Amino acid sequence: MRLLAIILLPVLAAAMELAIPSRRITPWRVGLLVGTAGAHAALVATLWLAPSEPALGGWLGADALGLVVLSLTTVLFLATALYAVGSLRRESPRGGRRFVGCLLAFLAATSLVALSQHLAMLWVGMETTTLAIAPLIFHRHDRRSLEAVWKYLLVSSVGIALALLGTFFLASAQLDAPGRPLILGDLVAHAHALHPAWLRAAFLFLLVGFGTKMGLAPMHTWKPDTYGEAPSLVSGLMAGALTSCAFLGVARVTEVAMAAGLGPFVQPVLLAFGLLSLAVAAMFVLGQSDVKRLLAYSSVEHMGLLVLGLGLGGVGAYGTVLHLINNGFSKGWLFLVAGNVVLATGSSAAAANRGLIRTLPASGLLLVLGLFAVTGSPPFGLFLSELTIVRAAIGGGHPWVAGAMLLLLAVIFIGMAVLVLEMALGEAPAGAERVRESRWLLVGPTVLAALVLMLGVYIPGPLQNALARAAVALGGGAP
Repeated sequence: MRLLAIILLPVLAAAMELAIPSRRITPWRVGLLVGTAGAHAALVATLWLAPSEPALGGWLGADALGLVVLSLTTVLFLATALYAVGSLRRESPRGGRRFVGCLLAFLAATSLVALSQHLAMLWVGMETTTLAIAPLIFHRHDRRSLEAVWKYLLVSSVGIALALLGTFFLASAQLDAPGRPLILGDLVAHAHALHPAWLRAAFLFLLVGFGTKMGLAPMHTWKPDTYGEAPSLVSGLMAGALTSCAFLGVARVTEVAMAAGLGPFVQPVLLAFGLLSLAVAAMFVLGQSDVKRLLAYSSVEHMGLLVLGLGLGGVGAYGTVLHLINNGFSKGWLFLVAGNVVLATGSSAAAANRGLIRTLPASGLLLVLGLFAVTGSPPFGLFLSELTIVRAAIGGGHPWVAGAMLLLLAVIFIGMAVLVLEMALGEAPAGAERVRESRWLLVGPTVLAALVLMLGVYIPGPLQNALARAAVALGGGAP
């Protein structure tokens, strides 16, 4: 019942939002958003205290990797909902009923993805996230936001169509194998009975399909425009939660393929996509002049790191799952801070936002700290997860992968540091005054920053166990 409640709670809240006749953002609406986010987080917390039995005949379940993704999503959504209390006081989106309702529908869809043990249901959840998030991108109702939302829909639709074909191929691979159709546990248990040719085709189509939703290069082209035009809190949810759910789709088919003994086929493909994404991010980070587009290319980088660790195997799988959490929290943190900048100045361009340490001191400080966190500097959690992936490359006999990774990460650090430090420490425009910052706009990014810092120095025991179990399921192991 708890698994169903986790999905149905935001569905019912979204229905209540859409049933209210008024289109304005009202305190009642915002209260329902925050209350639902808090109740959802409490329900997810109970899964850590007492595991839940599978539901719907095994179609829903909370395994280690799914629970990690679900927990990341609910914490990020709660931080975003608290941020929305302050941001929606400063700006009122057109169609407030649709705005809040779509946020809640997005929470329901991502919860469905995280809890799906049936891979066709996982595909349905990913398609629902596309439909829920698209209206939120069309925030300003101008030509640029319209272009961004159509680009997102077009590219995502191609990706989700390829993922659907991959799901069909996976079902075809299981035709002569025992077990329930497309149930993850049965696919893994009887992986050696799957048809290898169909399984290879399923892996490639699902990787490209869900990789498009992740924003892996070269399927990343929707990210800069979409993240740049969407409200910052929406961009944070997409970069932190949506991409994590898409990665879960890639991880599920990788888990099946590795159990079937297709590691020699799977791993080189994952390594190629990972290094290509890092290289593309490194090229486009240099010379960026807009902080939200900069963070979009940073997201391409971190998606590359996720599949790179997955392809390396061993402790790389553990590093990938740990990096999944760190990246989700850090992206939410930085996009919410970028939202504070946009609310204060009306622009995310570096030229219009110099001297933030003096004009927006709290947000400026969080932005600088976020720079070091997202580029994998100690003592933040991304340093630990990236170091684990580097160790996997060296220990697995791929020192050239480790060298290429470190070189590209250094280039990305330089490109990001130039822009962020210019915004934070540059000379403020003439006449610029210090802006009073709302506590509601700071509590979300501050909590996320604290979590990323904590994960760099201490990983709680239950989370450590979940990370280790998830890594073993992906064909790797804990360090």
